[in-house]
Amino acid sequence: MPGSIQLAKRPEIRTEPGKVKHQVVKAGAGFLPQAQKPDPQLRDAFHDLRELKVNVVTPLLLELYGDHEAGLLSRDELLEALRLLEAYVFRRAVCAIPSNSQQKTFATFSRALQREAGHYLPSFKAHLLDLPSYRRFPSDEEFRRDLQVRNLYKFNKSCSYWLRRLENHQRKEPIAVADYTIEHILPQNPDLSPAWCEVLGPDWAQLQEEWLHRLGNLTLTGYNPELSDRPFADKRDHPEGGFRTSPLRLNQGLGQLERWDVDAMRQRGETLAARALDVWASPQLSEEQRHAYRQPSRSQVASYTLNDHPQLSNIQIRAVFDLLDARIRALDPNVSQEVLKLYIAYKAETNFVDIVPQAKRLRLSLNMPFAELDDPKAIAKNVAGIGRWGNGEVEIAVASLEEVPYALGLIRQSLDRQLDDNGALG
Repeated sequence: MPGSIQLAKRPEIRTEPGKVKHQVVKAGAGFLPQAQKPDPQLRDAFHDLRELKVNVVTPLLLELYGDHEAGLLSRDELLEALRLLEAYVFRRAVCAIPSNSQQKTFATFSRALQREAGHYLPSFKAHLLDLPSYRRFPSDEEFRRDLQVRNLYKFNKSCSYWLRRLENHQRKEPIAVADYTIEHILPQNPDLSPAWCEVLGPDWAQLQEEWLHRLGNLTLTGYNPELSDRPFADKRDHPEGGFRTSPLRLNQGLGQLERWDVDAMRQRGETLAARALDVWASPQLSEEQRHAYRQPSRSQVASYTLNDHPQLSNIQIRAVFDLLDARIRALDPNVSQEVLKLYIAYKAETNFVDIVPQAKRLRLSLNMPFAELDDPKAIAKNVAGIGRWGNGEVEIAVASLEEVPYALGLIRQSLDRQLDDNGALG
């Protein structure tokens, strides 16, 4: 097949429909297809995913490529799927979403795919868009907002990846980022020159710390020593590598500016963030298609409300529940509540606390090992191996408003344990 990617080492033979005999080779951070007669765009897509150093995506990559060789996924569909996976990983890292859920996400991803002609890629997109909570595909608004304020200078140990992608997106003659260095337009030097201090104003030190490593202040140059800590006008007009004559897309517009202040950094950050929505694009699918490809198990689950828990009709218990509910949701913006028949679950990636309303109290199950709980008041019970409704080895009871703050400290431990399983990329 023209542009075919040969997979070498460790044979794995597959004979079922949608699967293909192939081998893999260890490349950099994980097992990825390696090209013998490379399709340049596929090669670049695999390379960009490898740069993100998310090894757990490898089995899914191999399955996608196997389906491509089997004729179930066209070359263009494979390329789009790879770029969507890259966008998924990068957006989540920028938005600082913990990565502990990714192994499960990628390991089970293919179960949602419909491999019939015309359905493969739409089902792929629908599944990405339908991932919940900490497994979610960050929205355009979330990604655009966080990209502008994140410290990007040491992001994922190097910002060459995202600067290269911004610079070379849809560029037929890509530049070699390795030939350039990172340039802080507003300099890093804590002893700013009087010219820079005058531009930033009396709060220059605070503003420098706040804006230095943000998207709007970072670019590429081949003339870092020449530009150094010079005032902005000198960097703009320098005869060797000044922004006014720079051939880089990242430097477009800098040559027309008179000042480099907070407003200029903010405006450039907004412009680059808007461009980033095209580079790391979200899946495009109509609501009708999303509904059509949504997994039946999600749409057919019985629906319950708090009214299905008659114990909450007790005014005192309901007041305790309402306060606890509000405090749990406030622990993290991604916490969600799910009302089930026998208890109310609170989730980030999975349940971290379950509440069972009872006649005179709320019984809480914390989804963590009892031995790891820091409980100075010793109110928790070890219920490992005891049959009950709820998840985890820890049980506590809350019967009054005064008990809520201490209980919340225990609940936070269960949530933190779940989120700290792995840190976010970068």
